[in-house]
Amino acid sequence: MKTPQSVTDDIRRRLTAKWHKYLAGEPVFPHAFPLGRPTATDLRGGYAAVHALTVEWQAWARLHGVQLTYETRVASGGTRQTVPTHAHVESLDHASAIVGADWPDRLARGRDRLSTLTDRYPRLDDVSRLIRLVDSYSSVDFSLLLTVADWYLEDPTRARGITPRQVPIPGVHAKWLQAHRPAVQALTGLDDLGLLPPHAPRIHFSYLDPAYRAGGGRVHDSATVGDTFLPAYPPEVVVISENKDTALHFPTLDRGISVEGVGKGGATVASFSWIEEAPLVVYWGDIDKDGYEILNGYRADFSRELVSILMDPTTYEAFEKFGTNLDQLGREITPGTPRVLDRLHPDERVVYLQLLDADHAGHRRIEQERIPLDRAQQAVRRAIETRRAAAGV
Repeated sequence: MKTPQSVTDDIRRRLTAKWHKYLAGEPVFPHAFPLGRPTATDLRGGYAAVHALTVEWQAWARLHGVQLTYETRVASGGTRQTVPTHAHVESLDHASAIVGADWPDRLARGRDRLSTLTDRYPRLDDVSRLIRLVDSYSSVDFSLLLTVADWYLEDPTRARGITPRQVPIPGVHAKWLQAHRPAVQALTGLDDLGLLPPHAPRIHFSYLDPAYRAGGGRVHDSATVGDTFLPAYPPEVVVISENKDTALHFPTLDRGISVEGVGKGGATVASFSWIEEAPLVVYWGDIDKDGYEILNGYRADFSRELVSILMDPTTYEAFEKFGTNLDQLGREITPGTPRVLDRLHPDERVVYLQLLDADHAGHRRIEQERIPLDRAQQAVRRAIETRRAAAGV
């Protein structure tokens, strides 16, 4: 048999998954939650425990106004005993009262917004989805949503050919419109808001070749995906750094280019053929959970192998004393569950798992800036020599 706590968790899961559908009219409640069924062995050999749990269920049911369903079973000594089988929750509000927390307030807010939306926009299609979309909205965001929807409905073509930043609605900025676009479309019924697509992504990089730099050419450059572009020279080695500072200040390398990383995916960087086709592409990131997950993502996006530097156990041990247990926002880094990272090399995986282990006593993050750049330069040069030796050059 389940415990009252486990069934409360069942009620919470159903409430979380279906509350918006109930408000929209779907018969999610009443619902009978099964309590589990004790085995014949439990009843005949240990009915005392079943009886104690039955008493606990009855107390819980009285506390929450829940009706229990019973069945008669044969227990120890051949006696016949009644055992609870289901807990009946009558309504959405009944469920929210049982679960508690912020659910009563959340449902009240949902009903109020549902009333506003259906009164103001009587031809809504998927009301339940819309209610869920606006559930986390602040009152300011909800008010802005109504304003934006009304603006579009006055003339659905009025935003054709402009960017989100150019939408002339007070209080609405580009990030707001991008973040709340699904709700605006659901409320207006428009498949396309007519806005210009985001500009093509770009990369920033620095030329590392000392002979080229001596000629007085530009050191820092950028390129936009889709543009016809070639760098000042075809690189022999490309070093992708997770952080801007290390990319900007990377030491000189013959025919080298240093690229600033662009988040958790490498598709943008990989889209440039002069990077994909370079004889050697190196990735260097922080020694932390995100660093290894970013490395795995870059390898997934590239069609060729990426060599990592300074993300191995030896580097971790050498620089652990310079580490931290705080993330970029100053929050404490806690143990976690490893993700499936199928593109990490064995030495990288060792550190990744170590950083997530609850029993790990060392720091869980070493920023790459804490490692001297000359060490990184030496590591890249070793990678170049290894590649040349393997190629017989």
